[in-house]
Amino acid sequence: MVTAFVLINCRREMIQETANALTQMAGVAEVYSVAGQFDLVAIVRVKGNEEVADVVTGHLLRLQGIERTQTLISFRAYSKYDLDRMFSVGMD
Repeated sequence: MVTAFVLINCRREMIQETANALTQMAGVAEVYSVAGQFDLVAIVRVKGNEEVADVVTGHLLRLQGIERTQTLISFRAYSKYDLDRMFSVGMD
């Protein structure tokens, strides 16, 4: 499983609409509205790196409200929670 964090700048008037569209996109597990340099953070969870590319460049960047993105690929998760168990629900 590959997890990627996509940092997103949106057109100001389209932040909520863009966030809602992202939540409907296959491969996008969660979307957060954030303060600071970016407007939204989309958490992408897919089986492989090729699928990250498909989600980001093939689908996400086609949304009208998105102006710019920066994608961070996760190498390892450090947490006191059992992340693998939580995130594998429904992935069979």
